[in-house]
Amino acid sequence: MKKLFLLFFVVFVTFSNAQTKGFYENVQKKNVSKVLDDLNTFAANADFKNYFSLYAEESTFTGTDATEVWNKKEFMDYAKPHFDKGKAWSFKSLKRNITFSKDGKYAWFDELLETQMKICRGSGVLEKIGNTWKIRQYVLSMTVPNENSNEVIKIKSPIENALLQKLKQ
Repeated sequence: MKKLFLLFFVVFVTFSNAQTKGFYENVQKKNVSKVLDDLNTFAANADFKNYFSLYAEESTFTGTDATEVWNKKEFMDYAKPHFDKGKAWSFKSLKRNITFSKDGKYAWFDELLETQMKICRGSGVLEKIGNTWKIRQYVLSMTVPNENSNEVIKIKSPIENALLQKLKQ
């Protein structure tokens, strides 16, 4: 009887821990999703203060142009004139994936976005600082259908050939 009780207890504790972990991860996914949804809402509403409050102080934004790699202050300087016009940009998440580090302090995401540039990809890393998720890195990329790659390469080659030479020095 004791062995049966011990077996039942071990199965119960294991199941409870798995349920608790799953519940916790689902809650955290909702929290991370809210940050990313708020990011899009604040940009669409030109809410500069709240938009940038979602970024960690030491964060990086990488834009669609090869020269757009900015720390938070540099990104704020770039974005301010756009926000001052009353509407920065309007992105809507179409599909999102979120993964967590084992210790639950970091979340990685990638998502497809509907934008004025058609479909783009947003990806990055959030860090849980205290009880708040903050964006540490955000990368915005334009997607290019494979069947159009050669056309896009021809268009961007004159600009990027000069940049390649500069970067190689």
